[in-house]
Amino acid sequence: MTASLQMGIVVGYLLLALGVGLAAYRVTDRAAEDFYLASRTFGTVVLLFTVFATLLSAFTFFGGPDTAYAFGPEWILVMGLMDGLIFALLWYVVGYKQWLLGQRYGYVTLGELLGDRFGSRSIRALVAGVSLFWLFPYVMLQQIGAGGALAALTDGTVPFAAGATLITGFMIAYVVLAGMRGIAWTDTLQGAFMLVAVWSALLWVLVAVDGGVGTINAGLAATNPEFLALGSGFYTPGTMLTFAISIAFGVAMFPQVNQRFFTAASETVLKRSFALWPLLVLLLFVPAFLLGTWGRGLGLEADIGAGESILPVVLAEYTPAWFAALVVAGAIAAMMSSSDSMLLSGSSYFTRDIYRPLVDDGLSETAEDRLGRAGVVAFAVGALAASVWAEAEAFGAATVGSILVDIGDLAFGGFAQLALPVVVALYWRRTTGTGLAAGVVASQIAYIVFNFLPETGVGSLTLFSDAYLGWGISIYCMLFGLLVTVAVSAATAANPEANVDDHFGLRAD
Repeated sequence: MTASLQMGIVVGYLLLALGVGLAAYRVTDRAAEDFYLASRTFGTVVLLFTVFATLLSAFTFFGGPDTAYAFGPEWILVMGLMDGLIFALLWYVVGYKQWLLGQRYGYVTLGELLGDRFGSRSIRALVAGVSLFWLFPYVMLQQIGAGGALAALTDGTVPFAAGATLITGFMIAYVVLAGMRGIAWTDTLQGAFMLVAVWSALLWVLVAVDGGVGTINAGLAATNPEFLALGSGFYTPGTMLTFAISIAFGVAMFPQVNQRFFTAASETVLKRSFALWPLLVLLLFVPAFLLGTWGRGLGLEADIGAGESILPVVLAEYTPAWFAALVVAGAIAAMMSSSDSMLLSGSSYFTRDIYRPLVDDGLSETAEDRLGRAGVVAFAVGALAASVWAEAEAFGAATVGSILVDIGDLAFGGFAQLALPVVVALYWRRTTGTGLAAGVVASQIAYIVFNFLPETGVGSLTLFSDAYLGWGISIYCMLFGLLVTVAVSAATAANPEANVDDHFGLRAD
């Protein structure tokens, strides 16, 4: 009964998302700017919730509560306070400058902006290439997660490949139809649902537990007293700051998040959105991560290392089957709210920053629009094929959960390596294209070497470990990229075709 109910809710959401896509299609122009940026018309609510749903999605339902269950509730500080505040600051530092330039010159991607700033097609392609390198496996993570969740919901009746294909097919349909506008509309609904669902779950469990918070805290004091105090062997200051800084800076460079900096309808919308961001993430993270912590205090067990999540265990124990089904199905839908945006951004980065400048710079708006929609299909199908192969051949069912976590952590750090060179380019007139390229390439190579080559003696989890004076390798690679960008820029001359004056001294109209 539960599996049928969950599948019914999932299919219902898929149909709802497709319906929203069809509605958005009716008001979508056949132009690349409208397809990718909804003609820069987002108001505060839509902009805030589309970033919210795109960024947080299934991690809130699974990864965050699992971390709190395993290590304690300080994860709220890492993600809710530190990461929420740092990303809000970056939204202003990076996003506001991008918005100003996008309004003035019509930029659609970060690579397009930087390519014009330095008068270099190579810069444009480099930024897009690095972004696509880290984006592709991140799309795979969502598809593997969704396919695995459907297989688990139906006890294998819907195989992994069929479930992943079903969800990918629906995503392709409404993304191709409606582009950014349809995605943002569904994201707004999804974000509101996430808030209602997680707070309802928290209150439901609190009422269902005999003795409420007192019983939960007594359980924690008996089994994990360190959960009731600040700090532990895992939550060292270096580890917490490495997590928060790497994730926040990585998020600012995520194509699906960064591109939304261009979509605000006005300066007021943009500033109001990043001012409200820390409050919104706290409203979501606090109840979700408390539920994970409470699972430990209530004596519930989940084999996190084998891919089992604590949140469904808590819900199954203390809430009705229909409510647990609704929340779990919502988590699957949340994966879609990330994947669809990644597909659209991946398509725009390839179409505008690689194909257009390197293959056909005279591409018309209509032709680019068609190519962009075809790019969504190609990107989604390619990631789906890789996901099915990886799940069946490369990983194996016993280890897929832990490997996906490692890949996700690595992707955050990989995107974070772009952030400081980009900030320097946006605010230091003396930055040269050679300096930016050197900083990006140097930090990426250092990060990949330390995380992938076994002879370095550093495993993939070093991103968030205390291996080097209490700080993860991601921070050192970011600083290395910053130093290289500044040093090489100081030693090289600007490209005569660079548009330096056009990119500085801008103010909102």
